[in-house]
Amino acid sequence: MIPVEERARMRHAYYIEHQSIRQIARELSVARQTVRKALEAADAPPYTRRQPRPAPILGPFTARLDALLTENEHLPPKQRYTSHKLFTLLRAEGYQGSESRIRVYVSQHRSRQRRPAVFLPLEFDPGQDAQVDWGEALVLLAGEQVTIQLFVMRLCYSRRTFAMAFPTQRQEAFFEGHVRAFHAFHGVPHRLTYDNLTTAVKPRLVGRTRQEQQAFTVFRSHYLFDSHFCTPGQGHEKGGVEHGVGYVRRNFLVPLPDVESFDELNDRLLQACQQDDLRHVHGQATTIGMAWQLEQPLLRALPSHDVACCVTLSGTLTPYSQVIFETNRYSVPVDRATAQVVIQAYPFRIDLLHHEQLLASHPRCYGRDQDVFDPLHYLPLLEQRPGAFEHAKPLRRWRERWPVVYTRLLHILRDAHPDGRGVREFVQVLRLHLEHPAPLVEAAITTALASGCPHLAGVRLCLHHIVHPSVVPAPVDLTDRPQLATVGTQPLSLACYNQLLAGGT
Repeated sequence: MIPVEERARMRHAYYIEHQSIRQIARELSVARQTVRKALEAADAPPYTRRQPRPAPILGPFTARLDALLTENEHLPPKQRYTSHKLFTLLRAEGYQGSESRIRVYVSQHRSRQRRPAVFLPLEFDPGQDAQVDWGEALVLLAGEQVTIQLFVMRLCYSRRTFAMAFPTQRQEAFFEGHVRAFHAFHGVPHRLTYDNLTTAVKPRLVGRTRQEQQAFTVFRSHYLFDSHFCTPGQGHEKGGVEHGVGYVRRNFLVPLPDVESFDELNDRLLQACQQDDLRHVHGQATTIGMAWQLEQPLLRALPSHDVACCVTLSGTLTPYSQVIFETNRYSVPVDRATAQVVIQAYPFRIDLLHHEQLLASHPRCYGRDQDVFDPLHYLPLLEQRPGAFEHAKPLRRWRERWPVVYTRLLHILRDAHPDGRGVREFVQVLRLHLEHPAPLVEAAITTALASGCPHLAGVRLCLHHIVHPSVVPAPVDLTDRPQLATVGTQPLSLACYNQLLAGGT
């Protein structure tokens, strides 16, 4: 190959100095054919191999491999030959080479067959469109690595993004993500674009028609937005939010967040989304936040109240004062137990009601066959049956984590009243949790033990002093009335008392 500098020298000598090809070849000691090639183009033509590179090991099997790859194009998409399967077949036929060589050959074959994907550039009007999608990510939740479901909504004009983490992609979480996003955007986009989610549309599709789930239609009607569903298998139709899910995962969740609860994780995600307003998107003249300031007034106004993002169904109380929902058992106060209970399942909590009156509220459990107790629900029953105290399951779980002063008070009351009255009195102390926060009750028990009054009346007195501390009045200024300064400070005299005992004479 002729070096670029030598090629430039030949062209300059011929076209500028008007030397002949023979003269140039003689002076530069090159063949005349070399000079002619240099005169054809200033740059060297790309190198092309005249004959394929020899492949002594794979060569005898390329025809067989090409036949299998051609057959592959007519097989079902999920049941086609993989590179490893092709390697296994060829090795059984005598191939002695490596699997990586097969992978390279298959990759080159696919690149020759595949056409590059091309798309239309899109432009959206402010306030009109947004896109919604789910994704998955890993986080450290309460010290354990778990997979979370990531709800993402992205405004198409400003590219402002909202992200929220859930334990599941169920419909109540789907709706809750919408409501939180609408409040974060301070408005509702006119149209939202989705995949064909079963939480929004029924699975059976006929052409481009979609039959929405009834609950989704009610939700959409309440917030007055239109819905649009992508063609099945064409996720690029909502490429903005597809990119948004990856962006959130790579930029907001790396390194893995170490959090104690979903509330803490979602607070971090919301802060990250707000800080993202300062970012310049490539090809956009302003920041995301500045574009959103233009877009926000054009969003639909939020309704006066939000939809309850929950699943509502009825439940039956078990003999253990529990209601079963998705195999998990949630406790109900024994003194408010009723045969039929209404269950409202939110993404993060379970509410139990009777005639619209809230009986109990629990954190939602996504395990199976779990007991979710509030030990306070069983205290009235334990007061009647103190003999069951040691084996009562809700109390056993509470005792594993309650403060040490509770155990000290229990031992003192049991020693003072071994006939069961001590346990009953201790249960009455625990019932103070129904009216006062746990830190105050703990402080009252601690004070009662330190003051030598370890009983119900003493704990109540200490709790009263903590809740209603006595106020010491400020001293009265008597500088302008010196005659009153000694009132209340003079020494006591019992002469009047002795006079009264003598008959008052």
